[in-house]
This record gives sequence, structure tokens and C-alpha cells, in this order.
Amino acid sequence: MEFSDLRLFETVARTGAMNRAAVELNTVQSNVTARVRVLEEGLGTALFERHSRGVRLTPAGERLLPFAKAAARLIDDARRAVADDGVPRGELVIGSLETTAAMHLSPVLTGFARSHPSVDLAIRTGTTAELTEDVLENRVEGAFVCGPLDHPDILAETAFHEDLVAVTAPGVEDLRALARNGEVKIVVLRVGCSYRRKLEEVLAARGVTGLRTLEFGTIETILGCVAAGVGVTLLPRGIARELAERGRVRLHALPAREGRVTTLFIRRRDGYRSPAMAAFMDHLYPVRAAAQ
Repeated sequence: MEFSDLRLFETVARTGAMNRAAVELNTVQSNVTARVRVLEEGLGTALFERHSRGVRLTPAGERLLPFAKAAARLIDDARRAVADDGVPRGELVIGSLETTAAMHLSPVLTGFARSHPSVDLAIRTGTTAELTEDVLENRVEGAFVCGPLDHPDILAETAFHEDLVAVTAPGVEDLRALARNGEVKIVVLRVGCSYRRKLEEVLAARGVTGLRTLEFGTIETILGCVAAGVGVTLLPRGIARELAERGRVRLHALPAREGRVTTLFIRRRDGYRSPAMAAFMDHLYPVRAAAQ
């Protein structure tokens, strides 16, 4: 079994069809099909089940897939290490919670872009669940997520501390009063958002249950809906402070055990640390220290 076999296998598994894999690998479908058959014969077991829309992994294929992904990561890291002359350059993709990007990353990104113009830096936002998966699958080199996080393949370090507040329309004087208002809507980001789970816990502790959920894609939309009296949300204080000062929303402080959270910067434990990543972290440290 060669690396090229594992690469082909992983591509078929990811795309779910021989023809789609062929397009990605810049070859013809018959070649992909023949090579998969040879690989299966060499291993003495079927790796895919064929169906009308493509293929799905067999149990043996499921067991092989992590090794194929690991091999691809190792080869990619080896190529990058050989080309590494210590100068930050090329593409660097960093994941971030939207709140972290809005509150903390502007000075990091500004300083980094000025100091390293040869690096093509991209920020990909998402939820903690999405970004953790992005790190594990090497879609981003590192990411800012909400802690705590304990995963054997991930290296995590504290980046920032956040004080969360419940945010409501100005007329809501106490969170417990929401239970008397009938149906309560929580206005949150999509599934996988850590603040969403915490908000449900905060409200449950105050007797507010039977929640309905409204999901939106941006912090601005969430705050706009809350200000209009549509529902309640949970965000870092710094995100909603200006709107509260203008009287558009009310902030409800929480005890430290509920509202104090840690934002982590995570990377794959076995991942290659590129010069661009090292330079990014150098710019992060002073901003992180100033925010503590």
C-alpha cells in the first residue's frame, strides 16, 4: 500500500463518489475505480459499498480512514518543513469565534499584516464545535474557541478571559421575570455555539424553561433582535456594552461561576508549526497580556 493509494482512498471517502474523486484528482473515473479495486484486493477486504448515488465506507474503510488522513497530514507537513527557511510566507488560515474576532483580533491582525506582507492571512469564523473540527481536519492551522476543551490531539493555551452577560431588551429588569412572560425565545448562533449552551443553563437556574430558539448568523443581527424585544442572548460584555450605553439593550451581570469563560487558542498537537504561525503567535502574546 503506497501513499498514493491512501490519498486516492481518502479522496473517494470524502467526496462520496468515484466520479467526484476523479475530478479532484484530475484523472478519469475508470482509473479511480480500478485503483480502488486493486487496493481492496491487496488488503483482502472491501473498503466501499456501492449505491446509486456513489459509495459509502464499509466498517473496514472506516477503520482505515484515520490512517489515510494522518498520512496526508504527515506528507503535507514534511513538504512544508523541507521548504521552510524560517521566513513567514504563504497562506495562513486562522479560525475564530465571531466575538473573539470582533473584540480582540484587530490589533493582532493589523500588526501581523504590517510586519509580514508575504503571508496571506485569512480568518474563518465559526462555532467552537466547527472550529475544533477544522483544526483536527487541518482546514485551519489554529483557532480561537471557547474553553474548556480537552482533546488528546489538540494543544490548547489560554488566549483571553471573557465576562459574559445576558442581554435583553431595556424593559426586562430581571432574568427571572422572563418566566412570567410566557414563551421565551433565545436568540443565538447556530448549533455548536458554546454561549448558546451556557445561556440555556443560566436561564434554567432562574426557572426559565420551555425555550424556543431563533438562530442567526451574525452578532449584529442577534443584538438587533434582542433590542427589538424578540428574545434574550448571552455575549461577552464588551460586545454589547456600546448598545447598552445607548439604552438599546440591558445587560444582566452574572456570577463568575456562570459568566467567566476562557477563550483558548488551539492547534493540532502533532501539527507542523509554520514560520507564519510562529509569527502570528508572537503578535498575539502582547495583545493577550494587555487583555488580561
